[in-house]
Amino acid sequence: MRTTLPALLILIFLLSGCASRDVYDPASLDINHGNLPVTDLSVNIDGLGPCTDNPNRTLNLNSNEPTIILAHGCFGSSGRFRAFAEVFAFHGQQTACFSYNDRDSLTQSSSELIEAIRQLGEVMSNKQYTIIGHSQGGLISRKALISDREYNLQNKDVELRLITISAPFSGIEAASHCGSELGQVITLGLIIPICYAISGDKWHEITFASDFIQKPGTLIPQVNDYLKIVTDERNTCRRYDNKSQCIEDDYVFSIEEQYYPDVDKGTPLTNIQLHAGHAEIIGNQNMAPTKLIEALQKHGVMKTTIASQKNKLNSLLAHLYDLKQ
Repeated sequence: MRTTLPALLILIFLLSGCASRDVYDPASLDINHGNLPVTDLSVNIDGLGPCTDNPNRTLNLNSNEPTIILAHGCFGSSGRFRAFAEVFAFHGQQTACFSYNDRDSLTQSSSELIEAIRQLGEVMSNKQYTIIGHSQGGLISRKALISDREYNLQNKDVELRLITISAPFSGIEAASHCGSELGQVITLGLIIPICYAISGDKWHEITFASDFIQKPGTLIPQVNDYLKIVTDERNTCRRYDNKSQCIEDDYVFSIEEQYYPDVDKGTPLTNIQLHAGHAEIIGNQNMAPTKLIEALQKHGVMKTTIASQKNKLNSLLAHLYDLKQ
């Protein structure tokens, strides 16, 4: 036990249920509205706001246009998607970002997303919503759109499209000891308070042994399309030094952690696999999300860039993601 306990504690301290804290800092508290249509609606909805870290969470939308809702992973915020929201705005597509308390249970956060979608549906004339969740945000987004839960989305007139990216639907391997009865015995019960201290109320939901993972549920009828993006994060790098040597890898979840039979056999579902790092896929400082943009355009989520605008898009990406010209 003297050797097992320290080993377990080290593994537990490695888990967070997501990627490490991101150093990406949005340069602005607002976004360039680009080619967005004129807004005709200002609304305040708990959990929804602009894709910035601006404390003013009022959403300004065009009520007759579809809306893309982005859900960040843990240690994230709405501002994490500011640059990506500008890419959508460049293509004339409006966005909103869902924010949640990272230490709440995923079930609670998914309930908050349901309520936000419900309220948005009551004030928008166009009720087409695309929900895009990255990492832990993917788990929350899918759980929000299932019928097998006590409280599900009742709006029958909404049309939903779901996209999850790099989400660990098979549970997080690094957190496996949190759901282990043997681990509880070996650590004399200390494993539970340690897991809670690190991950909060979600600690018991992110392991393979949890009902959250083993009973993913079926999607509600309002979801007419589900694009599931799996990232092969092997041999990827998040940060390089000035000699182009990798100083922080971009590997968070294995392929196996992102596939799960009861999720993958569901309909409607399209699985695609991309070789990209966990932060790279959605964009990070010095890394533009070009692979994700290509995939979303191929599947009709993001509008296709017209030929005459491609150079402008490349310049925008270089500006947003601080790329070397």
